[in-house]
Amino acid sequence: MSRLMIVTFKKEVVGLGAKIREARIQSDEQLTQLAAKAGISTPYWNRIERENLKELPEDTLRGIEKALGVDFGVTFPD
Repeated sequence: MSRLMIVTFKKEVVGLGAKIREARIQSDEQLTQLAAKAGISTPYWNRIERENLKELPEDTLRGIEKALGVDFGVTFPD
């Protein structure tokens, strides 16, 4: 029987919170709407922008990118 193993990668991305904030400011949507589209809470989005997190899951980053309609260019190994 095969078992599923989850492998995660860590990657430092300097200034990602500021990039997210700038993209949000350029957006015509409210933070609450963007957070809902990304599937996260507004306080969590704020913590991401302020970089008050140790880790940001890739799926959360992708949700933010999708909500904002941008690609921050963060790649992970396949």
